[in-house]
Amino acid sequence: MSITKLKNSIGTTGVTYVVIALLTAIASEIKVIPFNGENFRFGLGSITFFLLILIRPSIPLIRTGLITGITVVCFRLIGDFTTETISFWASLQNHLPAFLYYVLFAIGFSIIKIEPYKAFPLLLGAWALLFEFIGNSAEHLMRYLLSMHVDLGFREWALIAGTALFRSFFVVGLYSMITVSEQKKQMQEMLGVGADLYAESLYLQKSLDHIEQITAASHELYRKLKKENLQELSVQALLITQEIHEVKKDTQRILSGISSISTEKRNDVLLLSEVLSLVVTANDKYSILLRKKIAFQLSLSVDFETTQQIPLLALLNNLTANAVESIEQKGEITVTVYEEAAYTHFILKDTGIGILEEDLPIIFEAGYTTKFNNHGVAATGIGLSHVQHIIQTLEGQIQVESLDEETIFQIRIPTKNIRK
Repeated sequence: MSITKLKNSIGTTGVTYVVIALLTAIASEIKVIPFNGENFRFGLGSITFFLLILIRPSIPLIRTGLITGITVVCFRLIGDFTTETISFWASLQNHLPAFLYYVLFAIGFSIIKIEPYKAFPLLLGAWALLFEFIGNSAEHLMRYLLSMHVDLGFREWALIAGTALFRSFFVVGLYSMITVSEQKKQMQEMLGVGADLYAESLYLQKSLDHIEQITAASHELYRKLKKENLQELSVQALLITQEIHEVKKDTQRILSGISSISTEKRNDVLLLSEVLSLVVTANDKYSILLRKKIAFQLSLSVDFETTQQIPLLALLNNLTANAVESIEQKGEITVTVYEEAAYTHFILKDTGIGILEEDLPIIFEAGYTTKFNNHGVAATGIGLSHVQHIIQTLEGQIQVESLDEETIFQIRIPTKNIRK
């Protein structure tokens, strides 16, 4: 479960107090009693309490500690009354020291402010170790004062210190694993968005070039009409030119915004293997969405850091998605990457319906498509043309061949253009 889902499940502040207190009280019943003859215990309650305040650090920690401590004591008192014959005072003496642990632990993190340390696991673990040791020591001492237990030797303190060390860094490690997993997921989503934005910026750039040509042609028409003294038509042509010019300016502003975002994404660094993993994962989900059974095979004999993950994602996602769509119900898609001489080669094979031989020379032309929706409307046919544009931008080349039921795209890109 992600941190976000855990936060949402805990809910608002009032509910948070109740959830943290109850979960901690229940978890504390899973315990080990290290010292014979007393109720001092090492349980999962402290681990649960620490993990939950890491997830919801914005709540008042001292109040949380007080409510949790009271709940734990009450929970244990009720347990004694239902399972044992014991006086209220004796039961309270046994369990009241646990209240002190949760209060002191919460006070400690309230003093240092927990949020800044979440980015520094070792420091967070060190503080948790200190507060855990203080809380457990205070609990043990209070229990000693209430019950006059004589075992306060080196063994007891060493056991308290060792347990504090284990529990503190266990929770910090668990929280870090969850956080890293969530950050990786967010990064994948951001890269997907970045790849889409990069592709859209290419579409806009082509549209902008087209608009520029239309503007120039329209203005030339205005000059000719004016020269022929066709006043009304020349004014009309000028107005059209001005409107086209406004569209061009708006398109330039949109392109500038999208390009700045996609450029920012390209400043990140990923391994080539991570890029391919993202492509396979995304298209595996796409095949499931289309209710197709497709086996993906990925083979890499070379790996390096790349700053061109966005254009690589854009072109590889496009080709792989096309391969998924070309497979009718069940098939296989193989992606092979290797380095030869100064080039990195990408080979993508699919067992789809293939491409007609007479269509091979024109598949990279804008407008070419074999896709139609349920109403018979053709797709835009710009995917492969932009794949080719991206490859040309990277100074690479692409070839395609289609056999009986197998289509093979072969791409080679100068390694220096995609390697960090």
